Amino acid sequence: MDAGPSCDRAARAPPLFFRLLTSLPFVYLGSDMATPPETSPAPVTIAQVKDEAELMQALAIREVVFIEEQHVPEGIERDAEDANAFHVLAYQGGHAIGTGRLVMMSEPPPGQQGKWGQIGRMAVLQSHRKARVGSKLLIMLENEARNRGVGGVMLHAQLYALEFYKRHGYEALGPVFQEGGIDHLEMHKRL
Repeated sequence: MDAGPSCDRAARAPPLFFRLLTSLPFVYLGSDMATPPETSPAPVTIAQVKDEAELMQALAIREVVFIEEQHVPEGIERDAEDANAFHVLAYQGGHAIGTGRLVMMSEPPPGQQGKWGQIGRMAVLQSHRKARVGSKLLIMLENEARNRGVGGVMLHAQLYALEFYKRHGYEALGPVFQEGGIDHLEMHKRL
C-alpha cells in the first residue's frame, strides 16, 4: 500500500529535522490572537431622565423591546402618562441599555388605601438581559416612589416575568388579562 508522497518525504527526512521540531521550547504569548482579550463589562448605572433627548433614548429602547420584539401596537405602548412620569435609563459603557417609568396614580388600586404609584414600561435591550439591569431599574423606581411618600406600587407583569417580580416582593392579584396582545397579571408591593 502506498502511503503517499508526504509520508515518503517524512520517512526520508533527516533525524535532525524531527529533533528540532520536538526539542523547541513552548512559548506562551499570553493571549489567543484570534480571540480579543476578555475585559470586565462596564458597570451599569441608573439615572433619571433629565431632558427630551434622554426621553427619546428611553422611547427608542421601548420601541425596540415592545413594538419590534413583542409586536405591541405603537398606540398602546406610548401614552399620555409619558409626559408626567418619572423615567429612568440604565447605562453601560456610555450607552442607554434599559428604561422604566413610575406614574403616580390618582387613586389607589381597589381594596388599597393611601398614595400609590404604578411602575411600568420596564425594558432592557436583549443583549443586556440576565445581567441584573432590570433589578437595578426596579430598585431605582421603588426608591423614587418611597421618596414621593408612596405606600405601595402596582405593575402589570408579563407572565414570563412573574418570578422576577416575586423575587422583588411583588404579589400577583386577580386573573390573567391581555394588554397589547400579551398575557399579564397585576402585581402589588407595599413599600
